[in-house]
Amino acid sequence: MTHPTEETRDLVILGGGLVGMTLALAAAKKGMSSHVIDRADPAELTAEGFDDRATAISTASWHLFENIGIAEGLEEFACDISAIAVTDQNKPGRLDFVPGPDDGTLGRMFPNRRLRLALFEAAAKEPLIHWTAKATVTERQRSQYGVAAVLADGTKLKGRLMIAAEGRQSPTRDSAGITIAKWDYEHRAIIAGLTHEKPHDNVAWEIFYPAGPFALLPMNDDADGTHRSSLVWTVSEKDGAAVMKLGDRAFLAEVEKRMGGVLGRVLSVGQRSSYPLGFHHTAKITAERLALIGDAAHGIHPIAGQGLNLGLRDVGALVEVLADGARLGLDPGDPEVLKRYETWRGLDSFMVALATDGLTRLFGAPGKTASAVRRLGMAAVQRTPMLKNFFMDEARGVSGDLPELLKA
Repeated sequence: MTHPTEETRDLVILGGGLVGMTLALAAAKKGMSSHVIDRADPAELTAEGFDDRATAISTASWHLFENIGIAEGLEEFACDISAIAVTDQNKPGRLDFVPGPDDGTLGRMFPNRRLRLALFEAAAKEPLIHWTAKATVTERQRSQYGVAAVLADGTKLKGRLMIAAEGRQSPTRDSAGITIAKWDYEHRAIIAGLTHEKPHDNVAWEIFYPAGPFALLPMNDDADGTHRSSLVWTVSEKDGAAVMKLGDRAFLAEVEKRMGGVLGRVLSVGQRSSYPLGFHHTAKITAERLALIGDAAHGIHPIAGQGLNLGLRDVGALVEVLADGARLGLDPGDPEVLKRYETWRGLDSFMVALATDGLTRLFGAPGKTASAVRRLGMAAVQRTPMLKNFFMDEARGVSGDLPELLKA
């Protein structure tokens, strides 16, 4: 029997984060084998307290987790988002998104650590996944015959299709010479866990300020009943360092001021992290025996919380075209297979990116007039069920040409 490192597998996935590992598991469910290569140490990524970040998983993404068998173990960590309240600086004229009785939730909040653990545990049990962690790729080879990744220790992992899943700084994308359009919003997102006095009642708050959105996302209560939410606060780049340096009490006071009392007093704030916000989109998401997924292909403003969900739609679409190709006897790296992925995902992800960029600019326009126009627009949406349903379907990720794996 050949050792996994000598075996030519269907996929060589560079990047074993949330998107890369979901792809490996989804491909395995369709009988496709993969090498997954990641720089990080999984023990560090899943350590208690490493990452206070949480992610909103759309309804469609949850179906994907159900279809690859990790939903059951995650269920207990989920906090449903049953409504979204949108306001312009807590002024009158708020917009509420509340799904109908048969529509289910608008998504579920999960600690990133729990998502990673579920994926890593499932991958460790899957014989079709050969996972190499703490590895550096020194050379990427692609030709008409196949692909290979050469590691720093000289190991060569071979396959038929290379997948770039390393995130927004993807070296695989850059070495393939794929051009990228990008601009910087000159803003930073500051992320922290909060405990607060009043229950959140499963409502996600999106409070818009001229510097950017201030979002409060519901998390499960602690075992002792302490109420928790995850904060994503957008500040201008020039204020970012100062806000990060504030002492806990001063930071709490600033947060409380912006919350307008919606969750009562803020009791404590967890570890803060921050990252710069930008938009990037590649001109194409495929090349010879190469496909880009997730942030390697597109990075959007977190205003709508769709970044990871967009990457998981890539996963569903790519697995579907690969499985359809395999049924016709096509190789995973076949240009026809990749072309279908390109046309399917290229436009959809660009439309989402465009919409979130437009929202960012609309809500970022300063001044009283802009605020009045926004509130007028929000009032119009509030009164128009069709528009509301459109936005809710977008949030749930169920609009557009959905891959099978993202359906119930």
